[in-house]
Amino acid sequence: MCGIVCAFDIKQKTDDLRPQVLEMAKTIRHRGPDWSGIYSDDKAILAHERLAIVDPASGKQPLFSPDKKLILAANGEIYNHRELRAQFPDYDFQTESDCEVILALYQEKGVDFVDDMNGIFGFAIYDTEKDEYFIARDHMGIIPLYIGWDKNGTFFVASELKALEGICTKIELFPPGHYMSSKDGEFVKWYKRDWTEYDAVKENETSIAEVKQALEDAVHRQLMSDVPYGVLLSGGLDSSVTSAIAKKYSERRIEADDKEKAWWPQLHSFSVGLEGSPDLAAAKKVADHIGTVHHEIKFTIQEGLDAIKDVIYNIETYDITTIRSSTPMYLMARVIKSMGIKMVLSGEGADEIFGGYLYFHKAPDAKEFHDETVRKLDKLHMYDCLRANKSLAAWGIEGRVPFLDKEFMDVAMRINPKDKMINGERMEKWVVRKAFEDMIPESVAWRQKEQFSDGVGYSWIDALKDLVEKEITDEQMENAAFRFPINTPLNKEEYYYRTIFEGHFPSDAAASSVPQEASVACSTATALEWDEAFKNMNDPSGRAIANVHDEAY
Repeated sequence: MCGIVCAFDIKQKTDDLRPQVLEMAKTIRHRGPDWSGIYSDDKAILAHERLAIVDPASGKQPLFSPDKKLILAANGEIYNHRELRAQFPDYDFQTESDCEVILALYQEKGVDFVDDMNGIFGFAIYDTEKDEYFIARDHMGIIPLYIGWDKNGTFFVASELKALEGICTKIELFPPGHYMSSKDGEFVKWYKRDWTEYDAVKENETSIAEVKQALEDAVHRQLMSDVPYGVLLSGGLDSSVTSAIAKKYSERRIEADDKEKAWWPQLHSFSVGLEGSPDLAAAKKVADHIGTVHHEIKFTIQEGLDAIKDVIYNIETYDITTIRSSTPMYLMARVIKSMGIKMVLSGEGADEIFGGYLYFHKAPDAKEFHDETVRKLDKLHMYDCLRANKSLAAWGIEGRVPFLDKEFMDVAMRINPKDKMINGERMEKWVVRKAFEDMIPESVAWRQKEQFSDGVGYSWIDALKDLVEKEITDEQMENAAFRFPINTPLNKEEYYYRTIFEGHFPSDAAASSVPQEASVACSTATALEWDEAFKNMNDPSGRAIANVHDEAY
């Protein structure tokens, strides 16, 4: 995980702007504490804060093409970089960095290369000869990317909002699955899939064996690392599956085609929760079963409450469910960092792809079920991807998400939606459970879905609700539209988080960069129409689903 800050279309002397860009980059140095680099000329500035995962010795950035005419500042991992490198036998690669292949692709193909890559990324290329820039973001927005303009009209690109706050008068999210070229300044959607349409998948066959192989391949790809790594193991289905697969491959070195022993063959797993939480017990059972070196990180409610201000600064949102679940993840990441781990696999994305959230029990038919999974994936960059990336990056850790691997998604989103639906015979994520029931304990394979913020201990959310009830008055809520005219808080918990957010990011531009949508158990607003009981609720906890969750309110 790295951080970038770039300035293009510069409206002042770069000698004056360069120190400012260095200060902007410093605000995101937690993303890349290993090295700082910068390129500047009279037309552009590209700054980079590096977290060294692949080729730590020579892969520092910005990277240059052999003729020095192209400059690249990238945050991300290109999992198929070795296959792509093989397509350019005559290209004079300068490093072993996985990201350097981006320059070769751009030089050869122009803008039409992004879908060739399987990876997670947010990057900017500058062409010194043509005075042109090119910006792109990965298919799901796993890597964060923001753009903004200052009062002079200078255009900025940055990995996090905090780098732009106070500098830019206009700030936007760079949309996932898009690129932008300075030739026309337009967002162009490069990530296009037929499976977004129900009619393209409704007659398909479902192969559990194909799903299993595709996920194993994704995890195997994503173990690419020259530094120690681990797995996040909540004890839920998704993290248990990714951890079990990782254990299967962890003894061999992926970069050597599994022909050499791994540099760090012992796989470490990490779980977080309050004393006695459901997740801790389930995670320990899985760790014992698959044979990882397991670490339980226990936190108290007070430690969680004390961390919220820092959490909101790091994750840059006031969304309720994101803050609830980011807090334990943020606390866990600090302990992981103390053990020398720089990369972890996590289970995000499975609930969106397979309809794992408990409100999917209410889906009226296969078409609505499928359409909701597509809607959830479209919004994921503002929620779970943001949480996983920024909670970990706060402590210089890279998070990888195999369920959102581009190749795996093409398999999983093309299976017949009726086989994902929940009925009397099948519980949520039945396909995943069936595919991997032989690799994890039976009690975990068939454990009911727990949202991360619930699973760390139900009293965590209950304590947050008690806190905001004391801190925020009814009168404040009645006048919320005057205090916060942009995305006016819908309840006391959101008001509380919004107040903290405003202290860190006071601009209207920052407030507008955060999504706001009514939700029950993480549903989209559209899915609220599925059940009459949903319409007057706004609670992201899975326990809000009456007659479905075993511990429903």
